Amino acid sequence: MKIKVLKFGGSSLADAEQMKKVAAIVKNDRACRYVIPSAPGKRFSGDDKVTDLLYRCYELSCEEMDITGVFEVIKNRYRDIIKGLGMDFSLEDEFKKIEISILNHAGRDYVASRGEYLNGMILAHYLGYKFIDAAKGIYFFDNGTFDAERTNTRLSELLNKYDHAVIPGFYGSMPNGTIKTFSRGGSDITGAIVARAVGADIYENWTDVSGFLMADPRIVDNPKPIDTITYRELRELAYMGATVLHDESIFPVRHARIPINIRNTNDPAAKGTMIVSRVGEEKDDAVITGIAGKKGISIISIEKDMMNAELGFGRRVLQAIEDHGISFEHLPSGVDTLSVVLHTKALEGKRESVLAAIRKAVNPDVLNIEDGYALIAVVGRRMVAAKGTAQRIFRSVADADINIKMIDQGSSEMDIIIGVRECDYENAINAIYREFDR
Repeated sequence: MKIKVLKFGGSSLADAEQMKKVAAIVKNDRACRYVIPSAPGKRFSGDDKVTDLLYRCYELSCEEMDITGVFEVIKNRYRDIIKGLGMDFSLEDEFKKIEISILNHAGRDYVASRGEYLNGMILAHYLGYKFIDAAKGIYFFDNGTFDAERTNTRLSELLNKYDHAVIPGFYGSMPNGTIKTFSRGGSDITGAIVARAVGADIYENWTDVSGFLMADPRIVDNPKPIDTITYRELRELAYMGATVLHDESIFPVRHARIPINIRNTNDPAAKGTMIVSRVGEEKDDAVITGIAGKKGISIISIEKDMMNAELGFGRRVLQAIEDHGISFEHLPSGVDTLSVVLHTKALEGKRESVLAAIRKAVNPDVLNIEDGYALIAVVGRRMVAAKGTAQRIFRSVADADINIKMIDQGSSEMDIIIGVRECDYENAINAIYREFDR
């Protein structure tokens, strides 16, 4: 029998009615064996996500302030879900343990992880599935990085004991037993880890949208849906801001060649988007798969005569940046010029010291930082075989009276990234979309 692993996002588990939809999806398919829940998300505009409330409790505790009011809101969210499901089930003992831990200054990751933990307990009881604490099978190294092989071995052993189980997303444990979380949206990663561990036939990621769209619908009016996308394409789009799926969730399933299906909890009949290793012959002649981007970008521009002849020039520049704990996004260059593209937030409180370190390292003729840029990635597996793709991108942006500050293309020729002013970001995306939506 097929094995499906299903992850449900916060909007899918925000209240009792949503959880009933989830239970119907799971129970209607015998292949649905393992379920990964997120913490309750927003029920309506202006509502709070439970994870945000937990972070607030942590902050209040650190400031020695009263957490009672905020924690009561959290408890009532879960009580309402239990009541709405008509369950004979109580979390009161868990609430007491968590509150005491927060008051005793439990770690930030522990506090944040309790949203998934509690929701997992409710969902497991409602489905009649075994509840497995993620801390018992998902591990991190001492330096906080994910221990993939130990996790896969232990989780496989653990899950193979049960035909059905609920494993809360977002967290695991450190070697000393303390809780460690993935970055926000990390329940997607947990789902992929579980899918690999049980050798799933498919990993279904259920959210509040029916798959990926070619562009952000907040920017482009009614963009086309993407029926099928490769892991590599998805990685590029997710990293550049497409938020349907956490970009790191691709790796566990990609290596195991397990397809991902993005589905809509509120429209379970919709087929969604399939994410696969590779795509065979297609009738669709679309050149690009999708467009994504992000704002808040700064560019460090460096000029120096005979830069190309100076051994180790680029390494010294990057070392100066690395010494400040900053990673770069892109590194476009010319014979006597070098640009380092990075997030503006990363420079907060470090701007002058970074410039001073670069001056000391390479003694440039010109050195400055420009803020207010955005990056746009145009991604497509067919781009490598389509002549004139770059020309079409640049022409469409130029015809919209937008200047391109930076151009970068990976060796795979699967994507072309341009840098534009933030004020031109939306117009540039629309211009590119219109060019290829013909």
